[in-house]
Amino acid sequence: MDNTLWVAALTAGTAVLASWVTSRGNANAARLQAEATTESHRLARQREARRAAYAAVIDKAVAIGELYWKIPEAAHIADPDSRRAELLRLREQIRDVYASLLRCVQVVTLEGPDDVAEAAAALDKATPSTARLMRAMADGDTAAEELLTEETRAYWPAMTEFIERASRAVRAM
Repeated sequence: MDNTLWVAALTAGTAVLASWVTSRGNANAARLQAEATTESHRLARQREARRAAYAAVIDKAVAIGELYWKIPEAAHIADPDSRRAELLRLREQIRDVYASLLRCVQVVTLEGPDDVAEAAAALDKATPSTARLMRAMADGDTAAEELLTEETRAYWPAMTEFIERASRAVRAM
């Protein structure tokens, strides 16, 4: 029998086997590449969602802070009717911005991570209950202004702590 036939069959078999091994390797490499790309896109979406949630909290917290700065000026308006109207206007603005802040805090609670969510909850908790105090101020209660000033002191460190934790979380991603 001719050895050429055996050599040809062996060469053909080896080529088929090599082709199969190569195609499996390529398929595995493609699968791994697809998984890596999917994970990379997921992390990018998560990073952007968190960054947007954190930025929204910061935006609302700063807006409330700016309104807090206006309270003493409004409280010292000489005309009682103008003072009352301005304090009640500020009270409504703070209420509206606070409602937005609360929604943003809830989003951060969903997005995480836990330490940033805790800082957002602490910021919410440090936000003074301005409605009652500002109504009392509008009605002429001078002690309410002092109490509100005291309550807002915890707000600024809570806002700073949230910003620091959010910043660390974004950099860590």
